Amino acid sequence: MSSLSRLLAIAAFGSMFLVALGLEWVARRPGSRIPPFTALCGLVMRYRVGPFPVGRVALLGFWWWLGWHFLAR
Repeated sequence: MSSLSRLLAIAAFGSMFLVALGLEWVARRPGSRIPPFTALCGLVMRYRVGPFPVGRVALLGFWWWLGWHFLAR
């Protein structure tokens, strides 16, 4: 039973990756109103609350979470 839930989780993450890839492809077409991933990351990296870089810490936390869940096995 756990192997079925693992396969479902892998399929869910794989489908989310494909959707993100499709959105990036649509965002890079000429005249698209959807911002590309690089513009979104740039916006997040500039976000600050006073002198504290909240966006950079959030992005670092996201990468840590991603690595912990996919690489720490």
